[in-house]
Amino acid sequence: MNIWDPKHECMLRDELEQLQLERLQATLNRVHKNVAFYRKKFDELGIIPEDIRMLSDLMKLPFTTKEDLHLNYPYGMFAVPLREVVRIHSSSGTTTKPIVVGYTKNDIRIWSNLVARFMTSAGVTHDDLVQIAFSYGLFTGAFGLHYGAETIGASVIPMGTGNTEKQILIMQDYKTTVLVSTPSYAVELAQRISQAGIDPKTLSLKVGLFGGEPWSEKMRREIESGLLLSATDNYGVSEVIGPGVAGECRCKCGMHIYEDAFIPEIIDPQTGAVLPAGDIGELVLTTLTKEAFPMIRYRTGDITALNYCRCECGRTIVRMQRVVRRSDDMLIIRGVNVYPSQIEETIIGAAQGNAPYQIVVDRKGALDSVEVVIEVTDKIFSLELQKQRSFLETVKKRIASVTGIGVSVKLVEAGSLPRVRGQVDKVLDKRRI
Repeated sequence: MNIWDPKHECMLRDELEQLQLERLQATLNRVHKNVAFYRKKFDELGIIPEDIRMLSDLMKLPFTTKEDLHLNYPYGMFAVPLREVVRIHSSSGTTTKPIVVGYTKNDIRIWSNLVARFMTSAGVTHDDLVQIAFSYGLFTGAFGLHYGAETIGASVIPMGTGNTEKQILIMQDYKTTVLVSTPSYAVELAQRISQAGIDPKTLSLKVGLFGGEPWSEKMRREIESGLLLSATDNYGVSEVIGPGVAGECRCKCGMHIYEDAFIPEIIDPQTGAVLPAGDIGELVLTTLTKEAFPMIRYRTGDITALNYCRCECGRTIVRMQRVVRRSDDMLIIRGVNVYPSQIEETIIGAAQGNAPYQIVVDRKGALDSVEVVIEVTDKIFSLELQKQRSFLETVKKRIASVTGIGVSVKLVEAGSLPRVRGQVDKVLDKRRI
C-alpha cells in the first residue's frame, strides 16, 4: 500500500517514543518561554520543562480547554511574534469570542505533509483530480485538503460548498477522481446524481475523503454504492492543526494518528484520569511540531478509543476509532460546530427573558436540519400576530448570524414540550435515534 512518509508512519515503537519525548521537551521549553498562559500554569503546579523526563510524565501537566483559548483571544496562546505568522484561521465562535489559530511558514509545510499522508493512504496519487466541496474561509478543512493534494502533486478543483448542479457538471466534464466533502453532502450528491438519471459508472470518481461531521458505516455503504468510490474517514481539530491529525488507510479499520506530530491520550471525561489502551474516553492531544500555536494536553471533547495493534497496511502508528459522540454539549451541524448555549442566549435576548425551547436536529434526506421550537410565554403571547412573526424572524436571523447555520423556528403552546423531572430536554438529536 502507498505510504507517503514511511520513516514516520512505520517507526518501531521505541524509536517513535524517543522521537516524541525529544519533540515534547522542545515544545514544553518553547511554550514555557513564550506563552504566558502555560508559564503561569506550570508555575502554579511547581513544574519546569526539565521535570518531564519520560512520556509518562506528561500526565503531570495541566489540560488545555476551549475556555482557555477563549480567554486568551485573540493571540494570547501564540508562541511566536505575529510577524512570523503567515496564516490565521478561526472557529465560528460562540456568543463570546472565536478561537484564533496561527501558522508559521513551517507549520503550513508540516500541515500539508500530514494531510498528504492520509490522502495517500486513502489512495490519492499525483495523477488524480481532487474536487474540494468544503467551504473556503476561516474553516481549516478546505485549505488543509487543498495543500495536501497539491503536495502530493494532484490537480485541485477548489469548488467550495453548494451549487450541487455545478458540482455534478464539473465531476462529469472535468473527470474528477477524488471527492472531498462532508459525508452528508456526499450522500446528497449521490441522490441528486441518481435523480438526474446519471449512471455513476460514467463518472471517474475512485476515492472519497469525508470528514467534518460524525458518520456511520451505513452512510459509508450508501456513499460507496451511490458514487462508486472508496469512502474514507479522516479526523482533524482546528485548535490543534485542522485536518491532518489522523486518517484511514484502505483497510478502513480505524484512523491512523500521526504520532510523530501528536501525542494522543484517552481520559475519563469526568475525572480526567488517563485510561488504558482500548478503553473508550475523551481524546486529548499534545502537539509536537507546531510553532505558532502549540497545544499541551488539549481536551478535544471527542469520545473514541485507541488501538495500538499493527495495521495490515504496514503502518505502526496508533489508530483511533470513529468519533460518534462528544463529552460536551457541542453539536456538529453540516460540519459547523454549534453550541446550544449560542441558541439559548439568542432566544433569551429576543424574548426578553427565559422561554422554554427545544433544539430538534434531524437528517432530512442527506443533510442535517435544525428546528428551534419555542413555547409561548406571557410576553410572547401578548404580542400581536404580526409582532410574533417578527419575533420568529428575528430569532432565525440572529441564530444564523451567531452560528453560521440556517434554522427554522416555530412557536408552540405553553407546556407542550415534553419534560423530564419538570425540565425540557433542550436538545433532541434525532440523528442518533
